[in-house]
Amino acid sequence: MLEFLEKYTLRPSEIVPQDMQRLLEIGISEQAIQDALYASAIFQIMNRLADSFDVAVPPPEAFARTAAARLERGYYQS
Repeated sequence: MLEFLEKYTLRPSEIVPQDMQRLLEIGISEQAIQDALYASAIFQIMNRLADSFDVAVPPPEAFARTAAARLERGYYQS
C-alpha cells in the first residue's frame, strides 16, 4: 500500500489498473484502498496549503508534551 501511495503522490500519471489489482491480490480490500487514497489526498491538500501559507510547524517537543492528552481525549474537545 505504501508503494502505491507514494506513486499516487509523486507520479499519479503512472498509475495503471494493475497497481490496484496487485493490492487486491495481496488481500487489501477495495474499502481499505479507498480509505487510504482519501487520507492521502487530504494530507496532500493540507501540506500544500500549509506550504503556501508558510504555516509554522511546532518542534517535536511541543507535540510530545501534548501527546498523552491527545491520545486520551482526541484532537477536538467540546
